[in-house]
Amino acid sequence: MPDDAGGNIHDENPFATPAVFRDPARRFRGRLSSGVTVFTAGTLPRATGLTVSSLLVAQGSPDRILALLDEETAGDIRTAGRFVVHVLSEGQQALSDRFAGFRPSPGGLFHDLEVHQTDHGPVLDVVANRALCTWERSIEMGYHTLTVGTIDMIELDDLDAPLVYYRGRYRRLD
Repeated sequence: MPDDAGGNIHDENPFATPAVFRDPARRFRGRLSSGVTVFTAGTLPRATGLTVSSLLVAQGSPDRILALLDEETAGDIRTAGRFVVHVLSEGQQALSDRFAGFRPSPGGLFHDLEVHQTDHGPVLDVVANRALCTWERSIEMGYHTLTVGTIDMIELDDLDAPLVYYRGRYRRLD
């Protein structure tokens, strides 16, 4: 019987690394539920985008976004100087998988999507909740780059439930 992850016929991924060989820190992180976001930066058609679940919002003056990114995306954001953080909603798993590199996107990440260019980077029109940010600094942190940005503007729509990732699967909030 297919599960809710998109038609998989197995209870577990048959190609997954056995638990005894998995990194304990990664397994610990997997037990923390996370909202799913897509970061975008740059100018179309050469813009970049990445699905990110490892982030925090730090309230203050100014408010900040702190995110763990791969080195390439962190470099693209640093070069662009600005970026957009989109909070995905339930039902947007395919969009998450696309920007995570799990789903093919012939023609590029933004091809065939409703997108408009802003000074902060590409905005995915189908995603209603977003923060427009200015890059502040980056710090190498383990296998990632901690990227810090100040929040310039926030756009919110309270009608959608967020897309949540927990222990390797998308989940619904009950």
